[in-house]
Amino acid sequence: MGRPALAGRPLSGDHGQVDQAAALALLEQGDLAPRAPRLGGMARAEGVVIVSERFWAFAGTDGSLREGTMPSTPNSLRAIPLARGLVRLSASLSPLFRRRGVARKRERIFLVAAIVTPLALAFAPSWIGLIAGLVTTVALLGWLLRGRTLYLHGAEHRAIAALEERRLREAWHGAASPSRFSLRCGTNFAALMMPVAVLGGHLWPLPATAFTPVVVSVLALALTMELWQLVQSVPRLARVVLLPGLGLQRLTTREPRLDETRVALTALAAVLRRELSHA
Repeated sequence: MGRPALAGRPLSGDHGQVDQAAALALLEQGDLAPRAPRLGGMARAEGVVIVSERFWAFAGTDGSLREGTMPSTPNSLRAIPLARGLVRLSASLSPLFRRRGVARKRERIFLVAAIVTPLALAFAPSWIGLIAGLVTTVALLGWLLRGRTLYLHGAEHRAIAALEERRLREAWHGAASPSRFSLRCGTNFAALMMPVAVLGGHLWPLPATAFTPVVVSVLALALTMELWQLVQSVPRLARVVLLPGLGLQRLTTREPRLDETRVALTALAAVLRRELSHA
């Protein structure tokens, strides 16, 4: 990965590894850019990840900065309905699962277990599946809600909204506070997937087998991704269909402090630098 280009002079009294002037200069470029890259991200207890189609960056609350490259998707897969959604979903998680990504080895093992467990339990007795499912859910919630994650989640949304509104400099100085709610948040995806999965289980047309729950779960993921992309292409429709997810974001985000917003903006600046250079 190499040494981040923003590393240098302190960002503030508590951040000693990021050059404030370089980050702010990049944000100013973003405000003036005729086109902005489509960004997403994720919040962690110790920082914020911002991702584009090609690059990712993680800015920590301790001032650290890590950068990486997103996996490329073959053009052949991008044209296949359902498959393209699963590939896109897998790619979005790559900063967590790569060996040099943002998650430690034990954390990666935990996340893999949390993903695989529901599929494996499809073959177990229902009472075992229920208990294990509850344990897995509680463990995941504990992981998602630890530390300042909810506040940094709000900061992630605010930083991306600031780019889309061309108010990055204002957001850095606290003169603007773009929304902490986002139509592209994973919370919206989860809220959309739940009814899709339930309907899929009830409307499954083939005879049930031991593999049916696994197949239905994978198809529900793929179909939800297709529906999610379609809905987002029509903003007015998205605000209606994704209303439950936007409501849940009142629980999964909190109003961030200015220093937390700057952490997210630092990660965004790092991705923006590479995107502008690539362009």
